[in-house]
Amino acid sequence: MTSGFPKTSPPEGVTEAEWRDWRWQMRARVRDAAALEGFADPVADERLAIEQLAQRFHFVITPYYAALMDPQDPDCPIRRQVVPRSAELQDPAGLADPLDEVAHSPVKNVIRVYPDRIAFCVNNECALYCRFCLRKRMVGEPGWAMKQRELETALAWIRRTPEIRDVLLTGGDPLVFSDDKLAWLLGELRSIPHVEIVRLGTRLPVTLPFRITDDLCRLLERHHPIWLNTHFNHPRELTAEAAEACDRLSRAGIPLGNQSVLMRGINDDPDTMRALCEGLVRMRVRPYYCYQAQLLEGTAHFRVPVEEGLALFRSLRGRTSGFAIPQYVLDTPYGKVPLQHPFFRGREGDDVIVESFDGRLWREPNPR
Repeated sequence: MTSGFPKTSPPEGVTEAEWRDWRWQMRARVRDAAALEGFADPVADERLAIEQLAQRFHFVITPYYAALMDPQDPDCPIRRQVVPRSAELQDPAGLADPLDEVAHSPVKNVIRVYPDRIAFCVNNECALYCRFCLRKRMVGEPGWAMKQRELETALAWIRRTPEIRDVLLTGGDPLVFSDDKLAWLLGELRSIPHVEIVRLGTRLPVTLPFRITDDLCRLLERHHPIWLNTHFNHPRELTAEAAEACDRLSRAGIPLGNQSVLMRGINDDPDTMRALCEGLVRMRVRPYYCYQAQLLEGTAHFRVPVEEGLALFRSLRGRTSGFAIPQYVLDTPYGKVPLQHPFFRGREGDDVIVESFDGRLWREPNPR
Protein backbone atom coordinates (compact mmCIF):
# COMPACT_ATOMS: atom_id res chain seq x y z
CA MET A 1 0.00 0.00 0.00
CA THR A 2 2.82 2.42 0.84
CA SER A 3 5.09 1.42 -2.04
CA GLY A 4 5.95 4.25 -4.37
CA PHE A 5 5.39 6.95 -1.75
CA PRO A 6 8.42 8.55 -0.04
CA LYS A 7 9.07 7.91 3.63
CA THR A 8 10.09 10.61 6.10
CA SER A 9 13.06 10.26 8.44
CA PRO A 10 13.39 11.65 11.96
CA PRO A 11 15.94 14.44 12.43
CA GLU A 12 19.18 13.77 14.22
CA GLY A 13 18.69 13.01 17.90
CA VAL A 14 15.09 11.77 17.49
CA THR A 15 14.42 8.04 17.67
CA GLU A 16 12.10 6.24 15.25
CA ALA A 17 9.80 5.42 18.18
CA GLU A 18 9.55 9.09 19.16
CA TRP A 19 9.00 10.16 15.56
CA ARG A 20 6.06 7.78 15.15
CA ASP A 21 4.50 8.74 18.49
CA TRP A 22 1.75 11.28 17.76
CA ARG A 23 1.86 12.64 21.30
CA TRP A 24 5.61 13.31 20.95
CA GLN A 25 4.87 15.08 17.66
CA MET A 26 2.32 17.32 19.39
CA ARG A 27 4.72 18.16 22.22
CA ALA A 28 7.60 18.89 19.83
CA ARG A 29 5.74 21.18 17.45
CA VAL A 30 7.56 24.11 15.84
CA ARG A 31 6.33 27.36 17.37
CA ASP A 32 8.98 29.98 16.57
CA ALA A 33 11.72 30.88 14.11
CA ALA A 34 14.42 29.22 16.22
CA ALA A 35 12.62 25.87 16.12
CA LEU A 36 11.92 26.30 12.40
CA GLU A 37 15.68 26.47 11.81
CA GLY A 38 15.82 22.76 12.60
CA PHE A 39 13.95 22.09 9.35
CA ALA A 40 14.51 25.10 7.08
CA ASP A 41 16.56 28.25 6.68
CA PRO A 42 13.97 31.01 7.25
CA VAL A 43 14.32 34.01 4.96
CA ALA A 44 13.97 37.55 6.31
CA ASP A 45 10.33 37.84 5.23
CA GLU A 46 9.41 34.62 7.07
CA ARG A 47 11.19 35.74 10.25
CA LEU A 48 9.49 39.13 10.15
CA ALA A 49 6.06 37.61 9.52
CA ILE A 50 6.44 35.10 12.36
CA GLU A 51 7.09 38.01 14.71
CA GLN A 52 4.45 40.37 13.30
CA LEU A 53 1.69 37.75 13.18
CA ALA A 54 2.42 36.07 16.53
CA GLN A 55 -0.65 37.52 18.21
CA ARG A 56 -2.95 37.40 15.20
CA PHE A 57 -2.63 34.25 13.06
CA HIS A 58 -0.94 31.59 15.18
CA PHE A 59 2.07 29.60 13.96
CA VAL A 60 2.43 25.88 14.81
CA ILE A 61 3.84 23.00 12.70
CA THR A 62 4.31 19.31 13.51
CA PRO A 63 7.89 18.04 13.07
CA TYR A 64 6.56 15.44 10.61
CA TYR A 65 5.05 18.08 8.33
CA ALA A 66 8.02 20.39 8.75
CA ALA A 67 10.22 17.56 7.45
CA LEU A 68 8.33 17.70 4.12
CA MET A 69 9.47 21.28 3.46
CA ASP A 70 12.30 22.20 1.10
CA PRO A 71 14.79 23.72 3.58
CA GLN A 72 16.26 26.14 1.02
CA ASP A 73 13.22 27.22 -1.00
CA PRO A 74 10.80 29.69 0.63
CA ASP A 75 8.41 29.09 -2.29
CA CYS A 76 8.19 25.39 -1.47
CA PRO A 77 4.46 24.48 -1.69
CA ILE A 78 4.60 22.74 1.69
CA ARG A 79 6.41 25.62 3.38
CA ARG A 80 4.02 28.24 1.99
CA GLN A 81 1.05 26.44 3.51
CA VAL A 82 2.34 26.70 7.07
CA VAL A 83 5.11 29.32 7.44
CA PRO A 84 3.89 32.94 7.78
CA ARG A 85 4.72 35.51 5.11
CA SER A 86 4.26 39.28 5.23
CA ALA A 87 1.74 39.00 2.35
CA GLU A 88 -0.78 37.95 5.01
CA LEU A 89 -0.80 41.57 6.19
CA GLN A 90 -1.64 42.88 2.70
CA ASP A 91 -5.26 41.85 2.22
CA PRO A 92 -7.63 44.80 2.79
CA ALA A 93 -10.62 42.91 1.36
CA GLY A 94 -10.18 39.75 3.47
CA LEU A 95 -12.84 38.89 6.05
CA ALA A 96 -12.53 37.09 9.38
CA ASP A 97 -15.71 35.08 8.76
CA PRO A 98 -16.43 35.10 5.01
CA LEU A 99 -19.11 32.41 5.29
CA ASP A 100 -20.94 34.24 8.08
CA GLU A 101 -20.68 31.10 10.21
CA VAL A 102 -21.34 32.91 13.48
CA ALA A 103 -24.73 34.06 12.17
CA HIS A 104 -25.54 30.44 11.24
CA SER A 105 -24.81 29.12 14.76
CA PRO A 106 -27.89 28.25 16.87
CA VAL A 107 -25.53 27.33 19.73
CA LYS A 108 -21.79 27.83 20.13
CA ASN A 109 -19.70 26.15 17.41
CA VAL A 110 -22.66 24.47 15.68
CA ILE A 111 -23.03 25.79 12.11
CA ARG A 112 -26.28 25.11 10.28
CA VAL A 113 -26.53 26.18 6.64
CA TYR A 114 -28.59 23.25 5.32
CA PRO A 115 -31.86 21.92 6.76
CA ASP A 116 -30.63 18.37 7.44
CA ARG A 117 -26.96 18.67 8.41
CA ILE A 118 -24.56 20.64 10.53
CA ALA A 119 -20.89 21.30 11.04
CA PHE A 120 -20.05 20.79 14.71
CA CYS A 121 -16.77 22.52 15.62
CA VAL A 122 -15.96 20.32 18.59
CA ASN A 123 -12.67 22.02 19.41
CA ASN A 124 -10.42 24.84 18.28
CA GLU A 125 -7.11 22.99 18.14
CA CYS A 126 -5.22 21.39 15.23
CA ALA A 127 -1.93 19.56 14.84
CA LEU A 128 -0.70 22.56 12.86
CA TYR A 129 -2.12 25.89 11.74
CA CYS A 130 -2.57 26.33 7.99
CA ARG A 131 -2.00 29.87 6.73
CA PHE A 132 -5.19 29.62 4.64
CA CYS A 133 -7.38 28.17 7.41
CA LEU A 134 -11.03 29.14 7.00
CA ARG A 135 -11.38 29.31 10.79
CA LYS A 136 -8.16 31.08 11.67
CA ARG A 137 -10.33 33.46 13.71
CA MET A 138 -10.92 30.63 16.19
CA VAL A 139 -8.08 28.11 15.91
CA GLY A 140 -5.80 28.43 18.91
CA GLU A 141 -7.96 31.17 20.46
CA PRO A 142 -9.11 30.35 24.02
CA GLY A 143 -12.54 31.92 23.56
CA TRP A 144 -13.46 29.36 20.91
CA ALA A 145 -12.47 26.29 22.94
CA MET A 146 -15.37 23.96 23.78
CA LYS A 147 -15.76 23.14 27.46
CA GLN A 148 -17.50 19.89 28.40
CA ARG A 149 -20.73 21.70 29.28
CA GLU A 150 -20.65 23.48 25.91
CA LEU A 151 -20.29 20.19 24.06
CA GLU A 152 -23.25 18.89 26.08
CA THR A 153 -25.29 22.00 25.20
CA ALA A 154 -24.60 21.40 21.50
CA LEU A 155 -25.55 17.73 21.81
CA ALA A 156 -28.80 18.72 23.54
CA TRP A 157 -29.60 21.05 20.61
CA ILE A 158 -29.01 18.17 18.15
CA ARG A 159 -31.29 15.91 20.21
CA ARG A 160 -34.17 18.39 20.03
CA THR A 161 -33.68 19.11 16.32
CA PRO A 162 -34.97 15.97 14.56
CA GLU A 163 -34.27 17.33 11.07
CA ILE A 164 -30.52 16.80 11.61
CA ARG A 165 -29.53 13.49 10.06
CA ASP A 166 -25.87 14.20 9.19
CA VAL A 167 -23.29 15.60 11.64
CA LEU A 168 -19.83 16.70 10.52
CA LEU A 169 -17.32 16.80 13.37
CA THR A 170 -14.76 19.45 12.58
CA GLY A 171 -12.99 22.24 14.37
CA GLY A 172 -10.12 22.66 14.76
CA ASP A 173 -9.64 18.94 14.31
CA PRO A 174 -11.71 16.29 16.09
CA LEU A 175 -8.87 13.73 16.01
CA VAL A 176 -6.80 15.93 18.32
CA PHE A 177 -9.14 14.61 21.02
CA SER A 178 -7.97 11.65 23.09
CA ASP A 179 -9.48 8.28 22.20
CA ASP A 180 -11.58 8.37 25.38
CA LYS A 181 -13.06 11.80 24.66
CA LEU A 182 -13.73 10.92 21.03
CA ALA A 183 -15.40 7.66 22.09
CA TRP A 184 -17.66 9.60 24.48
CA LEU A 185 -18.64 12.11 21.80
CA LEU A 186 -19.34 9.47 19.15
CA GLY A 187 -21.33 7.44 21.69
CA GLU A 188 -23.49 10.47 22.51
CA LEU A 189 -24.17 11.11 18.82
CA ARG A 190 -24.96 7.45 18.17
CA SER A 191 -27.55 7.57 20.98
CA ILE A 192 -29.56 10.17 19.00
CA PRO A 193 -32.00 8.22 16.79
CA HIS A 194 -32.27 10.78 13.98
CA VAL A 195 -28.48 11.12 13.49
CA GLU A 196 -27.85 8.70 10.63
CA ILE A 197 -24.32 9.64 9.57
CA VAL A 198 -21.30 11.02 11.39
CA ARG A 199 -18.53 12.56 9.30
CA LEU A 200 -15.05 13.51 10.42
CA GLY A 201 -13.28 16.49 8.87
CA THR A 202 -9.60 16.05 9.73
CA ARG A 203 -6.22 17.01 8.29
CA LEU A 204 -4.30 14.65 10.57
CA PRO A 205 -3.73 11.95 7.89
CA VAL A 206 -1.78 14.73 6.12
CA THR A 207 -0.16 16.63 8.98
CA LEU A 208 0.19 13.95 11.67
CA PRO A 209 -0.52 10.51 10.18
CA PHE A 210 0.83 8.74 13.28
CA ARG A 211 -2.39 9.75 15.06
CA ILE A 212 -4.22 7.16 12.93
CA THR A 213 -3.47 4.24 15.24
CA ASP A 214 -4.98 0.76 15.26
CA ASP A 215 -6.76 1.67 18.52
CA LEU A 216 -8.29 4.77 16.93
CA CYS A 217 -9.50 2.80 13.92
CA ARG A 218 -11.09 0.15 16.15
CA LEU A 219 -12.83 2.93 18.08
CA LEU A 220 -14.21 4.50 14.89
CA GLU A 221 -15.28 1.11 13.55
CA ARG A 222 -17.59 0.69 16.55
CA HIS A 223 -19.60 3.75 15.55
CA HIS A 224 -20.41 3.14 11.88
CA PRO A 225 -21.52 4.62 9.57
CA ILE A 226 -18.49 6.90 9.84
CA TRP A 227 -17.23 8.85 6.81
CA LEU A 228 -14.00 10.83 6.74
CA ASN A 229 -12.81 13.71 4.58
CA THR A 230 -9.21 14.79 4.80
CA HIS A 231 -7.24 17.60 3.15
CA PHE A 232 -4.22 16.95 0.92
CA ASN A 233 -3.23 19.94 -1.23
CA HIS A 234 0.01 18.87 -2.93
CA PRO A 235 1.65 15.64 -4.15
CA ARG A 236 4.56 16.08 -1.69
CA GLU A 237 2.08 15.41 1.11
CA LEU A 238 1.50 11.90 -0.29
CA THR A 239 4.02 10.02 1.83
CA ALA A 240 4.37 6.41 2.91
CA GLU A 241 3.17 7.41 6.39
CA ALA A 242 0.09 9.17 4.99
CA ALA A 243 -0.66 6.15 2.79
CA GLU A 244 -0.35 3.87 5.83
CA ALA A 245 -2.79 6.04 7.80
CA CYS A 246 -5.33 6.07 4.96
CA ASP A 247 -4.98 2.30 4.53
CA ARG A 248 -5.77 1.74 8.22
CA LEU A 249 -8.89 3.87 7.94
CA SER A 250 -10.02 2.12 4.75
CA ARG A 251 -9.54 -1.30 6.36
CA ALA A 252 -11.77 -0.13 9.20
CA GLY A 253 -14.54 0.36 6.63
CA ILE A 254 -14.39 4.15 6.55
CA PRO A 255 -14.94 5.76 3.13
CA LEU A 256 -12.29 8.44 2.53
CA GLY A 257 -12.63 11.65 0.56
CA ASN A 258 -10.31 14.59 0.02
CA GLN A 259 -11.15 18.29 0.08
CA SER A 260 -8.36 20.49 -1.25
CA VAL A 261 -8.14 24.24 -1.76
CA LEU A 262 -7.01 25.70 -5.08
CA MET A 263 -4.08 28.00 -4.22
CA ARG A 264 -1.71 30.05 -6.32
CA GLY A 265 1.79 28.65 -6.41
CA ILE A 266 0.78 25.46 -4.61
CA ASN A 267 -1.55 23.43 -6.84
CA ASP A 268 -2.91 25.79 -9.52
CA ASP A 269 -1.36 24.05 -12.52
CA PRO A 270 -2.72 20.94 -14.27
CA ASP A 271 0.35 18.74 -13.75
CA THR A 272 0.40 19.30 -10.00
CA MET A 273 -3.35 18.83 -9.59
CA ARG A 274 -3.33 15.69 -11.71
CA ALA A 275 -0.42 14.21 -9.72
CA LEU A 276 -2.23 15.00 -6.47
CA CYS A 277 -5.52 13.47 -7.56
CA GLU A 278 -4.01 10.35 -9.11
CA GLY A 279 -1.86 9.83 -6.02
CA LEU A 280 -4.93 10.10 -3.81
CA VAL A 281 -6.73 7.47 -5.89
CA ARG A 282 -3.75 5.14 -5.41
CA MET A 283 -4.26 5.64 -1.66
CA ARG A 284 -7.98 4.80 -2.05
CA VAL A 285 -8.93 8.40 -1.21
CA ARG A 286 -11.58 9.87 -3.51
CA PRO A 287 -10.88 13.45 -4.66
CA TYR A 288 -14.19 14.97 -3.55
CA TYR A 289 -14.07 18.78 -3.56
CA CYS A 290 -11.54 21.38 -4.58
CA TYR A 291 -12.51 24.70 -3.05
CA GLN A 292 -12.03 28.10 -4.57
CA ALA A 293 -9.98 30.01 -1.95
CA GLN A 294 -12.29 32.15 0.17
CA LEU A 295 -12.26 35.90 0.64
CA LEU A 296 -10.54 35.18 3.95
CA GLU A 297 -8.30 37.67 5.72
CA GLY A 298 -4.61 37.28 5.00
CA THR A 299 -5.03 35.05 1.94
CA ALA A 300 -5.10 37.36 -1.10
CA HIS A 301 -1.75 35.91 -2.27
CA PHE A 302 -3.33 32.45 -2.49
CA ARG A 303 -6.47 33.32 -4.46
CA VAL A 304 -6.81 32.34 -8.11
CA PRO A 305 -9.30 33.86 -10.59
CA VAL A 306 -12.23 31.48 -11.00
CA GLU A 307 -11.71 31.30 -14.78
CA GLU A 308 -8.22 29.87 -14.21
CA GLY A 309 -9.69 27.21 -11.94
CA LEU A 310 -12.34 26.34 -14.51
CA ALA A 311 -9.69 25.97 -17.21
CA LEU A 312 -7.54 23.79 -14.94
CA PHE A 313 -10.28 21.27 -14.20
CA ARG A 314 -11.49 21.25 -17.78
CA SER A 315 -7.93 20.35 -18.84
CA LEU A 316 -8.07 17.24 -16.64
CA ARG A 317 -11.24 15.90 -18.24
CA GLY A 318 -10.39 13.01 -20.56
CA ARG A 319 -6.78 12.96 -19.36
CA THR A 320 -7.30 11.05 -16.13
CA SER A 321 -9.94 8.84 -14.53
CA GLY A 322 -13.25 10.63 -14.08
CA PHE A 323 -13.43 9.75 -10.38
CA ALA A 324 -9.96 11.29 -9.94
CA ILE A 325 -11.32 14.77 -10.77
CA PRO A 326 -12.81 16.62 -7.77
CA GLN A 327 -15.78 18.93 -8.04
CA TYR A 328 -14.64 22.55 -8.14
CA VAL A 329 -16.80 24.52 -5.70
CA LEU A 330 -17.17 27.90 -4.05
CA ASP A 331 -18.38 27.88 -0.46
CA THR A 332 -20.78 30.74 0.32
CA PRO A 333 -23.00 31.74 3.27
CA TYR A 334 -25.77 30.00 1.30
CA GLY A 335 -23.90 26.71 0.98
CA LYS A 336 -21.45 25.13 -1.45
CA VAL A 337 -21.95 26.01 -5.10
CA PRO A 338 -20.46 23.96 -7.99
CA LEU A 339 -18.47 26.24 -10.27
CA GLN A 340 -20.15 24.97 -13.41
CA HIS A 341 -23.38 25.47 -15.38
CA PRO A 342 -26.04 26.30 -14.27
CA PHE A 343 -24.76 27.41 -10.84
CA PHE A 344 -21.92 29.58 -12.16
CA ARG A 345 -23.71 32.57 -13.66
CA GLY A 346 -20.70 34.52 -14.93
CA ARG A 347 -18.61 37.55 -14.10
CA GLU A 348 -19.45 41.21 -13.51
CA GLY A 349 -16.26 43.23 -13.23
CA ASP A 350 -14.24 42.01 -10.26
CA ASP A 351 -17.07 39.78 -9.02
CA VAL A 352 -18.31 36.35 -10.02
CA ILE A 353 -22.01 35.53 -9.63
CA VAL A 354 -23.19 32.10 -8.50
CA GLU A 355 -26.57 30.60 -7.64
CA SER A 356 -27.04 28.53 -4.49
CA PHE A 357 -28.97 25.26 -4.19
CA ASP A 358 -32.10 27.18 -3.15
CA GLY A 359 -31.92 29.79 -5.92
CA ARG A 360 -30.24 32.68 -4.09
CA LEU A 361 -27.55 34.65 -5.89
CA TRP A 362 -24.16 35.29 -4.32
CA ARG A 363 -21.62 37.82 -5.53
CA GLU A 364 -18.02 36.80 -4.74
CA PRO A 365 -15.19 39.34 -5.17
CA ASN A 366 -12.65 37.61 -7.41
CA PRO A 367 -10.47 40.00 -9.44
CA ARG A 368 -8.84 38.58 -12.52
